[in-house]
Amino acid sequence: MSGEHGAFGALLRELRLAASQTIEGLAETSGVSVRGIGDLERGRRAAPQRRTVAALADGLGLDETARERLLTAARAGRTPGYSPVGVRAFPRGIDDFVGREPELARLVALAERGSTGQPLVVAVSGPPGAGKTTLALHAARSLADRFPDGQLVLDLGGTDDEPPGPAELVLSVLRALQVADRDLAKAGPQGRLPLFRRLLAERRCLLVLDNARDEGQVRPLLPAAGAGMVLVTSRRMLTGLDSVHRLPLGELSPAEAAAFLTSLVGADRAAAEPAALADVADRCGHLPLALRVAGNWLATRTGWTVRRLADRLDAEDRRLDALAAGDVRVAAAFDLSYRQLTPAAARLFRRLALVPGPDTGAAAAARLTGRPLFDAEDALEELVETGLLGTDGDRYRLHDLLRLYARTRLAAEESPEESARARADLYRWLLENTVVAGRWFEPDHGAPPPSWQGTVDLSTAGKAREWLQAQGTHWLAALRAAAAAGDHATVVEVAEALHWFSDQWIFWGHWPEVFGTAARCAQALGDPVLEATHLNYHAWALLVCEDRPRDSLVRSAEALAVAERVADGGQQAWAHFYRGWALHRLDDHAPGADHMRRAARLFEAVGDLHGSLQARHGHAMFLAANDRSEEARAAFRHTLAFLERVSGRLAPHIADFTRIGLHSGLGRSYATSRRWPEAVDQLSTAVAICRASGNTALESRQLVNLGDALLSAGRTAEARGALTRCVSLGLDADPRRVAQARGLLARLDAG
Repeated sequence: MSGEHGAFGALLRELRLAASQTIEGLAETSGVSVRGIGDLERGRRAAPQRRTVAALADGLGLDETARERLLTAARAGRTPGYSPVGVRAFPRGIDDFVGREPELARLVALAERGSTGQPLVVAVSGPPGAGKTTLALHAARSLADRFPDGQLVLDLGGTDDEPPGPAELVLSVLRALQVADRDLAKAGPQGRLPLFRRLLAERRCLLVLDNARDEGQVRPLLPAAGAGMVLVTSRRMLTGLDSVHRLPLGELSPAEAAAFLTSLVGADRAAAEPAALADVADRCGHLPLALRVAGNWLATRTGWTVRRLADRLDAEDRRLDALAAGDVRVAAAFDLSYRQLTPAAARLFRRLALVPGPDTGAAAAARLTGRPLFDAEDALEELVETGLLGTDGDRYRLHDLLRLYARTRLAAEESPEESARARADLYRWLLENTVVAGRWFEPDHGAPPPSWQGTVDLSTAGKAREWLQAQGTHWLAALRAAAAAGDHATVVEVAEALHWFSDQWIFWGHWPEVFGTAARCAQALGDPVLEATHLNYHAWALLVCEDRPRDSLVRSAEALAVAERVADGGQQAWAHFYRGWALHRLDDHAPGADHMRRAARLFEAVGDLHGSLQARHGHAMFLAANDRSEEARAAFRHTLAFLERVSGRLAPHIADFTRIGLHSGLGRSYATSRRWPEAVDQLSTAVAICRASGNTALESRQLVNLGDALLSAGRTAEARGALTRCVSLGLDADPRRVAQARGLLARLDAG
């Protein structure tokens, strides 16, 4: 409240008490409402017009001196631009505005588009603490010149227990527009809304409706005609409003968050500890309210280093408590939204803290709450509507700080036993689905059995792969929990189901952990065949996923020893195969070739068609490595011919995986002989198979091989296209090959 408003209110209270009157008594003697007198005394209303002051003076029985004091205070409170309750022009809190450039640019573009006879309405929505009000106020200041008849900001009090109704809000705007008391009295309560709409239709005003509770609160305040603009801010998406432009807000980018903190703590202090500043921003989840609290904390504690605050925020269980400055608490902002949820949505929100990852799907939400899928979707959409949950396609994302808040509500409102049961049920469900999805890629399984009933659509291999990748963080956490609980059989079953799928997602980053854990669990089960199997899988993961051939040799040696002890020819074959491959990577070709020959004989003996194909491929690789190019190319072609003969007995993805390797080997062999057209042809075929089968990891490798060949062939433009494609493939690509592609592109750019 302003000093003038406060001065009038304080004087009115002083005079009322001196006259020994209650507010109710003064209301009766003056004709001014009890609420109106209370708002005036608390400074929540601007000083009234002269007629109202006279009525109050008469009700108090003031002498001329006291009456003049009250009138003088009222005149001081009615300076130009005065603001009744909730209405203000440009309040404090927007001078340190940072970022949001695309959003501001869009608002400017909308304002410049001009009116078509209908006011422009923009709904700004986002989670608590996203800076919706700050953006709206900053935009109002930036757009002020385009709205010469005024810029009004009206606080709708949407997070209050009893927000003001439309009649009270309309009256506030009319008073802000300097409508005289006699005109308000003439219009009466029923005529104020038409008067409000007529005035806004006649003027080019910018109206900011801040902190809206819902559509019903907003609709009466939207003018039906005119050249004005209305910015509505709300935690809710206000989906029910028609004919509005929507502007969703999320967290700031890392660069914007750092700039915002810098504006609060000072450039010198920020420059002295840039890494710590970035850590503070990360631990605030780049959420503007949290950043403001952290920045204000540092600004008022000049003896603190930025690192000290970063370390204070590092402990997740204390982070929300630490994000408090004076009477501003991040958790309090979350409380306001949480209190407005239905019981079903509040329960789901709490239990989302149990999800071991940043996002989730509707099926997992249903499992968490034990509700039907449609009910879970309704609860999820309520959380989205209220700004407590974000969306990315069909995934629902919980902000890091909101996750911590959900955890506090879970601990406060549900027992540890309830939480543990819900988590265990979710993890069991995740691992069951992982096995079903992974078996799509296992040669002896494929589609789920007809008896399987699940809430996840795993009806095709493509959908199974999408689910496994989207839920990777989740089922990995569930697998870790199973291992920690000593559920060794489940760990081994899950890892076995994922064996061939791992070739589809090579650079996920966790296969060595998955198969290493499974090998230990197999050993704990006392099953040497399973132990040898998963030791071999672990050898593969170390070799292919992390390029650690020496460590891979150690694991394949362990696998071979276990397999020989129990005379398991199949696992002996795979151990020899992985040893040969690792030695090939280490350029130790003679012993490597020997292991590959022994693998081929063993695969043939046990009738392992998949292994035989890989061993034939390995033999061709060793020929190429020993500069026996013609023999190598013949071996690659013979293996391709063999593959085509037996392809009907292979899973399609395994056949594709093998074709990629064989065409790539042929291409690289031709490149060694500087036969560029043949090299490009074979490598292009390998890339095409990768793309068609969705194997991003292998595609990144083949694109670099192709780019190299195209450069050597003088086909620079095509090479640039292949290398650019490699760089664009994202996190599933081979990081080493992406780095190679960037280096080659840099050389091309340098000329």
